[in-house]
Amino acid sequence: MNKIHVDDKIMVIAGKDKGKIGKVLKINRKKDEVLVEQVNMVSRHTKPNPYANQPGGIVEKEAPVHISNIQVVCPACTKATRVGIRETEDGKNIRFCKKCNEIID
Repeated sequence: MNKIHVDDKIMVIAGKDKGKIGKVLKINRKKDEVLVEQVNMVSRHTKPNPYANQPGGIVEKEAPVHISNIQVVCPACTKATRVGIRETEDGKNIRFCKKCNEIID
């Protein structure tokens, strides 16, 4: 089971956006990268495409952040924390906060 899921609230713990909090939009497990809302914004110069009705110019968009530079924010204690995995009686795995021991999902 993976410790970070789409729609998780995360905090950046290293890099130029250290301390920012955002929501996970996309995960690339092969490259260990995560796309986070309004974090690691880059400027992209695009050409106009008349067939797709797309204007040209400079577009601000999110760039991926390495998975080692983020931590999940616990909904109970509202702190960035490590995530543990525990098995329930019925055999399902659940994630829990290592600081307050509360279930994350």
